[in-house]
Amino acid sequence: MTREQAISRLRAAGCVFAEDEADVLIEAASAGAPLAAMVRRRVAGEPLEQVVGYADFAGVRVRLRPGVFVPRVRSELLVRLGAAEVHPGALVVDLCCGSGALGLAVRHRVPGIVLHASDVDPAAVACARENLAGNVHRGDLFQALPATLRGRIDLLLANVPYVATGHLPFLPAEARDHEPRTALDGGDDGLAVFRAVAAGAGEWLAPGGLLISEITEAQTGIASAIADGNGLTAAVATDDDLDARAILARRPRQPDENP
Repeated sequence: MTREQAISRLRAAGCVFAEDEADVLIEAASAGAPLAAMVRRRVAGEPLEQVVGYADFAGVRVRLRPGVFVPRVRSELLVRLGAAEVHPGALVVDLCCGSGALGLAVRHRVPGIVLHASDVDPAAVACARENLAGNVHRGDLFQALPATLRGRIDLLLANVPYVATGHLPFLPAEARDHEPRTALDGGDDGLAVFRAVAAGAGEWLAPGGLLISEITEAQTGIASAIADGNGLTAAVATDDDLDARAILARRPRQPDENP
């Protein structure tokens, strides 16, 4: 299959950036994968990143498997905020890690952090282990983590699912059909998983430790109230260029707790 043929197939399938996608597929095909087969998968609606087996995200190349959540560009805000909070030797946990993209990108910016990651989905855990090499755990939220991390986490990255259940049918077909529902569905108001994370964060964070999670503009008030109600101090950060919003929830230090 030629580049022109690939572009024609992709354009006919509605791919807006057919030329760019064709070039990505051709590059991946040079490593041995049949171009025609990859074009067929993309035309059928599979995310480009799953087809080629990687996503370029926040300065790192993240390996991806079919069926694993594709990291979004807007999530680079969480990476930037998190990297600004930690130093070599800090304990960082990527909760609901998917491919492990957030933790991988923070570690790229701050080499020397101690990184753990977890997810409930076995495909995601296998993918994250390819990206992070070690300390990737399978299980539901904090239940997956070693007990030795309790009360010691400096940075808790929790890019939890935050799409309201009723809004799932309006997501792009790429997400609906090719990403796990557990990575998308946040319950009635999109904040069910965040509630569970905020409820346990105070027990797992170190004094002064920070939880960062992605939210929508409409969720800002409720998410802040959830954090405050669990003894955390909430703030919100936004990036208009990325169309991104994050809640930062910090465990306050007690007078007898040293920095």
